[in-house]
Amino acid sequence: MRRVCFLLKVRPERLAEYRERHRAVWPDMLDALRRAGWHNYSLFLRDDGLLVGYLETADFEAARKAMAATEVNARWQAEMAPFFEDLDGRPDEGMRPLDEVFHLD
Repeated sequence: MRRVCFLLKVRPERLAEYRERHRAVWPDMLDALRRAGWHNYSLFLRDDGLLVGYLETADFEAARKAMAATEVNARWQAEMAPFFEDLDGRPDEGMRPLDEVFHLD
């Protein structure tokens, strides 16, 4: 499994709502993520809006494409887009994986 980590920036004035939305992620969105090969997926949010995402997947590009092909992801991305700074378009298109430089197994 490949470990993938990425950063995004949530608008500070939307932090509380962003947290609330993620307490109740739609069941069909969760199912789509699992079917697309997203495993051990976590989001961490700092008080200044820095969002750190982590997931494990066999093939990140294939997992992204599988999600992009779902209707539920299109709806979720459209609802989440206004929460983010410095993104044109869907938040999932703004994910740029960080280079892994160390891992302790």
